[in-house]
Amino acid sequence: MGLLDDLKGKAQQAIGGNHEAIKNGIEKAGDFVDSKTGGKYAGKIDSVTRGASGFVDKQHGTPGTGPASGQPPVA
Repeated sequence: MGLLDDLKGKAQQAIGGNHEAIKNGIEKAGDFVDSKTGGKYAGKIDSVTRGASGFVDKQHGTPGTGPASGQPPVA
């Protein structure tokens, strides 16, 4: 588990004060992929972008995320 802990620590450092920019990038990437696939995988893309944004929120400690705010928990 040392490798996973190391990666988690690096992710937390990278997120730092850039959480909003990262979340915007995730959203833009999802929109780009959705446009390139013609919306064929829109549900799956939305699910992944919500999960990734939830991970960023969790690592940043943003309150109001999770089931109570209407967002699914990150699996």
